[in-house]
Amino acid sequence: MLTVEGLETSYGQSQVLFGVDLEVRRGEVVTLLGRNGMGKTTTIRSIMGMTAPHGGSVTFEGRQLRGLTSFRIAKLGLGLVPEGRCIFPSLTVWENLTATAGTGPSGAPRWTTDAILELFPWIRERRSQMGGQLSGGEQQMLAIARALMTNPELLILDEATEGLAPIIRSEIWKVLSELKRGGQSILIVDKNLKVLARLADRHYVLERGRVRWSGDSGALGSEYETIRRFVGL
Repeated sequence: MLTVEGLETSYGQSQVLFGVDLEVRRGEVVTLLGRNGMGKTTTIRSIMGMTAPHGGSVTFEGRQLRGLTSFRIAKLGLGLVPEGRCIFPSLTVWENLTATAGTGPSGAPRWTTDAILELFPWIRERRSQMGGQLSGGEQQMLAIARALMTNPELLILDEATEGLAPIIRSEIWKVLSELKRGGQSILIVDKNLKVLARLADRHYVLERGRVRWSGDSGALGSEYETIRRFVGL
């Protein structure tokens, strides 16, 4: 589905990505791992057209994404749960959920409001509450639900569980496991190696803007201590 080749991105004179390669196949869960400041978020921003790369290519379902605006990339079927959640604080939970709802590129939506309420039953009780009144964990779950309501072919989560209480993290991992069972393709940035080794199919580790290691979950298990040092846990 998604192929990134030789991706190079800079902020002004400071280059952040140096030839990043990765791919996500249909139905896979793939992780992007590494310490803070190693280029994970910049990779996501470059894929989504939020930061323009100056080298390499990003293709989705065979279509080149470089040069497209973010909203056009989203319409092609990429749904982003951004770092920091970016919930609209002055909109209700329901308004946050439905403001960007769409049928997706297939035109046959899997994620309707009924399906979202089944996955996140707490939304029904909080639907009239303002987004800014939610806890951090509730905001993160709402951000995931909002991204799903665009009916993406590929769901991207930047820092899926960072800063959240353990019980909320557990709920989010359960949701992502259910999405995987349903065939949803997912690209995740997170640091919880033990959970990701069980959930994901393949992994990429970034260090200083370069892919230093890649492999499947079996390889991650056999090289766990090496990868743990890259991730900084």
